[in-house]
Amino acid sequence: MIFSAVERMIALRYLRARRQEGFISVIAGFSLLGIALGVATLIVVMAVMNGFRAELVGRVLGLNGHLNVFAARGGPLPEYDGLAARLRQVPGVLAVAPIVEGQGLVAVSGRPPSGAIVRGMAPQDFRGRPALAAGIKAGSPDALAEEDTVAIGVRMAERLNLKPGDSLTLISPQGNATAFGTIPRSKTYRVGAVFDVGMFEYDNSFVFMALDSAQAFFRLPAMASSLEVMVKDPSDTTAVRESLAEAAAGRGRVADWQQSNTGFLQALQVERNVMFLILTLIILVAAFNIISSLIMLVKDKGRDIAILRTMGASRGMVMRVFFLSGASVGITGTLLGLVLGVAFATNIESIRQVVQAVTGVQVFSPEIYFLTRLPARIEWLQVGQVAVMALALSFAATLYPSWRAARLDPVEALRYE
Repeated sequence: MIFSAVERMIALRYLRARRQEGFISVIAGFSLLGIALGVATLIVVMAVMNGFRAELVGRVLGLNGHLNVFAARGGPLPEYDGLAARLRQVPGVLAVAPIVEGQGLVAVSGRPPSGAIVRGMAPQDFRGRPALAAGIKAGSPDALAEEDTVAIGVRMAERLNLKPGDSLTLISPQGNATAFGTIPRSKTYRVGAVFDVGMFEYDNSFVFMALDSAQAFFRLPAMASSLEVMVKDPSDTTAVRESLAEAAAGRGRVADWQQSNTGFLQALQVERNVMFLILTLIILVAAFNIISSLIMLVKDKGRDIAILRTMGASRGMVMRVFFLSGASVGITGTLLGLVLGVAFATNIESIRQVVQAVTGVQVFSPEIYFLTRLPARIEWLQVGQVAVMALALSFAATLYPSWRAARLDPVEALRYE
């Protein structure tokens, strides 16, 4: 073994400081606690950031196409059936769905109108989206097959006090021109389904209706806003995107989900990197505490070091003794932090609910964070990287004090004692 039994025994005895050395033991204890808290906090924050990204990307991909084909010159896409048929022949493409999307106002009797995103799609495409079909809380997933029927999110239903069977009025931004000016166009629809996809923006603002109804509402006969393309591997769309661009033959421009959400994904990545850097400083501060505690221990144990040297102990042995003392603090703190961090991240949603119930304060607002629950996803590779980093900083912090102990002259140490 690298460390002999005598070295391990001396190192452990130095960690159990006597009464007159209690201050050194306190510093070592704070070092251990600092490393444990730093590791645990870093694991929890990284797990939450991973959970945020996975949940939000999963919601986006579950509701939107992996790629979208828009009109080459902007505006609506006319005569899209032939183009959609060509796109379905591209290898790797699972489905192509025409959609009509636009903004409108939702009006309910007794309440002021509120903005909404109206999306029209074929009833079979609506049923084919797992996030929507599995998220139906009331009504039927086949609701869009019925005439003048819409599906709304659970947040909108709660806000407007709507349930399946109730009616709402959609007001189009495109009005009718009359001799007295432009009059807003409106149409009444029946609520056929209420869905809950767990993403506040969709649950609060989206209204789904049949494709032909949306074409009539937005005055886009036989036209679509875009074609949504679903592929086998949404994480790698480069090859499919190039093939789709060739199939579009100048009629359309292709954008994948990463291009459509570039700002959002970059913001998540920047926030993740910044949080990692800031929280690493906690571990770094704890490592400096190890340095200070070991330097004080070396100064206090100068006489012991001199006696060991006169008894035949080598400089390497003395260095290993103090290295083991400091490394023990780092290893114990890292292991404790790993246990705390993984346990906290695994049960973070339950902990949030308990804190929220005890304090009465909303800890995680869906209006701000887009999600209705606090997500956490532990990636064990990241946990391993955090552990290695914490151990590396702890071991590096012990090198200088251990070197100082090994270089101590026994004659000088005994003379001044």
